[in-house]
Amino acid sequence: MDEAKISELLDREAIRDCLYRYCRGIDRGDEAALRSAYWPDAHDNHGGYSGPSEGFIRLALGIFKTEPRNVHQIANILIEFSGPSEATVESYFTALQRGPDAGGEIRQVLLCGRYGDLFHKREGEWRIIARTVIYDWIEQQLPPGLPESERFASRRPIGAPHPNDPIYALLKGTSPRCGPISEANDHD
Repeated sequence: MDEAKISELLDREAIRDCLYRYCRGIDRGDEAALRSAYWPDAHDNHGGYSGPSEGFIRLALGIFKTEPRNVHQIANILIEFSGPSEATVESYFTALQRGPDAGGEIRQVLLCGRYGDLFHKREGEWRIIARTVIYDWIEQQLPPGLPESERFASRRPIGAPHPNDPIYALLKGTSPRCGPISEANDHD
């Protein structure tokens, strides 16, 4: 395989990694992960919000003060390069979002659509410079009536906002249940 093909594969993987950081950032309320997906001068057209990505990031992080539950999944990532430092990327998403509305009533919605992103590569790093969210499906759902402690029962640990989600303990080299990771308990 020639050097150009290897470089393209590495670029594709870096773009996918950026999209996955966005999902972690938005689902966990992880400001650093969310910011790492956008260039500081990026623009985001996110349905109800259209403007600088900084405004969208502040809006999204403000929502996490209400302790919502979000799950974003990305698939069908199609990357089309228009040059060595620019790519148009279409990614299908499914998002399940639950949280209080303006009146404090819990709402749940299933959203499906596509992220239409323009990526730029600067100093070897790929990030979003412009995003348009294209909505293909929306479904209002009845939120569960039982509290999470009853619904999840013994299924633990439960996902949580940054920095309390179990993934952050794993990233620090500790198990969310067992303390430091070692050969004796690395099978958990």
